[in-house]
Amino acid sequence: MRIAVMGAGAWGTALALSLCASTVSAHQVTLWTRSRQHLADLVSERINHRYFPAFSLPASLRLTAGLEEAVEDADLALIVVPVSGLRETLREIAASGKRVPVIWGCKGFESQSAKLPHQVADEEYAGVAPYGVLSGPSFALEVAQGLPAALTLASEDGEFAREVAAQLHTPRLRVYSCTDVVGVETGGAVKNVISIAAGICDGMGFGYNARAALITRGLAEITRLGLKLGGRMETFLGLTGVGDLTLTCTGDLSRNRRVGLALAAGRSLPDILQELGHIAEGVHTAREVLRLSHLMDIEMPITKGVCSILDDGVPAGQAVEALLNREPKSEIY
Repeated sequence: MRIAVMGAGAWGTALALSLCASTVSAHQVTLWTRSRQHLADLVSERINHRYFPAFSLPASLRLTAGLEEAVEDADLALIVVPVSGLRETLREIAASGKRVPVIWGCKGFESQSAKLPHQVADEEYAGVAPYGVLSGPSFALEVAQGLPAALTLASEDGEFAREVAAQLHTPRLRVYSCTDVVGVETGGAVKNVISIAAGICDGMGFGYNARAALITRGLAEITRLGLKLGGRMETFLGLTGVGDLTLTCTGDLSRNRRVGLALAAGRSLPDILQELGHIAEGVHTAREVLRLSHLMDIEMPITKGVCSILDDGVPAGQAVEALLNREPKSEIY
């Protein structure tokens, strides 16, 4: 399969490395970066120094900064840019005239519009070619190392989802298929907000009991919003729900959890993001999720608490106290 990986960040590079390393399927992989300077660095050294300085890019991996060149003969375009760049990338692929099927790997809601990625695709790519989302519990570094991981590929076109999942599936990168695009995307987006809260919880030394409670109540928030948006309950109990949530709330490689840890230490958000050097999607997603919860009249207290810290400057300790002092009620509501 000829695959164009659109985006040479951490996740895009990790997927390109994994697909090139596959001994099951003979994929021809092209890695696209928008920056010509980044391309020059990649070509000259065959190393993505910013994200994976310890990994050499295989000789079989093609590199380009030309979008039309990347998708010229591609059987599949795998878009791995932040949500903020998805619309433009889809628009450019459509404008190229190449009717290439598309899968995106970004997680979050579009800023200002609060649209999920598939809604952006509906506006920019409908009628061009089939499309869907690839998501699940996966740290880029571990995928680049070839460690086992499992993902879900969702598309409203069930046959397309099954066919592409089978093509991408390997013993080390297991890919399952489903048709619940809304559920998969909602789980992938909101778990980043809950992960910030988990980092705050850990940073304040509240212990494992509190973390378990927060993850469980976070899953309740994800499920309430996801069901209202049209997702299915079983999705939130699977890889892109409880699986992805557990990983990002407990793993030390989670960027969003690291944001929470730093907030608990009293550091300012601009300083945290500057030092992080990578995009933490939960920071941008939180306010869109809160806005949706207000519009749909859904109670999401953890998300509200995270937003009070990120946007209103409320100290982490004060926001946590507000959560702990909420009136008790039935667990299932």
